[in-house]
Amino acid sequence: MKLRVVGAKLTTPDVLVLDLRHPKRPALPAWTAGAHVDVMVPGGVRQYSLWGDPEDRSRYRIAVKRETAGRGGSKWLHEHATEGLELHVSAPRNHFDLDGQVRPCVLVAGGIGITPIFAMARALAAVGADFTLHYCARSAAEAPLLDDVRSVCGDRLTTWFSQEGRRLDVNALLAQSAGAELYVCGPLGLTAAVETAIDAQGFPVERYHREHFAAPSGAGFVPEAFEAIIASTGRTLHVPAHRTLLEVLRDNHVVRGSSCEIGVCGSCECDYLSGDVIHRDAVLGLKARGARLMPCVSRARGVLILNL
Repeated sequence: MKLRVVGAKLTTPDVLVLDLRHPKRPALPAWTAGAHVDVMVPGGVRQYSLWGDPEDRSRYRIAVKRETAGRGGSKWLHEHATEGLELHVSAPRNHFDLDGQVRPCVLVAGGIGITPIFAMARALAAVGADFTLHYCARSAAEAPLLDDVRSVCGDRLTTWFSQEGRRLDVNALLAQSAGAELYVCGPLGLTAAVETAIDAQGFPVERYHREHFAAPSGAGFVPEAFEAIIASTGRTLHVPAHRTLLEVLRDNHVVRGSSCEIGVCGSCECDYLSGDVIHRDAVLGLKARGARLMPCVSRARGVLILNL
């Protein structure tokens, strides 16, 4: 879709909030908490979570953090996304959906990771569900959407601002969260700390859901060649060390849709039946990784059987 910027303002010095509307249609495609859209920028596509009200289909609301060491997309939006600019935007997709509301929910956000988490908090508050939100940032001034989050969550919100000497103790949080669904979005350091605590405490992985905005660093990772078998035909494809599984699938006319090709959007997701998979994406949760992978970045050791 071609959507028009109808509002652009900074919520922190480095986070720009954009309101997007269709120039002709009164209602945009529906979405649910945790969804994101692809936004076309010079040089490629970037993914941004929707944080507004899903009931308000007249506009999409995204928040763009300026990444000075990034690929340039956020910098371009900060410099050019003023009212009247038209952007090509995809329909919403959701790889981070709320998994029902039968249990209490513990929501944890770090920095710009508040965007999908806030949408979840809004959805839970709307139906009177039992939830708490823990928001981590360096300071209140650097916490995107803080006033909006406070207005929705009230006393269910706990802030952890490191410059005030308050840091979230993930071990204590998990110990207090028995029986709850846990949703986490933020930098790799936050999710890594949570997952270490999950392993140490035996927190059920099926109740842990996470999303972050960058795939794991490739530093120190040495890719190896492997074989991929297409289950429906029995055909074996060789994946050399210097090529991705996605590239090999395309070369052999096993077409997979894709967008970011860096493991953050989920467009190329596919199922596998067996194999020692090296997951390197930022999309799939621990439970999902037992049956699905992202062929743009994930690899395998030995033989991988794809459910294709």
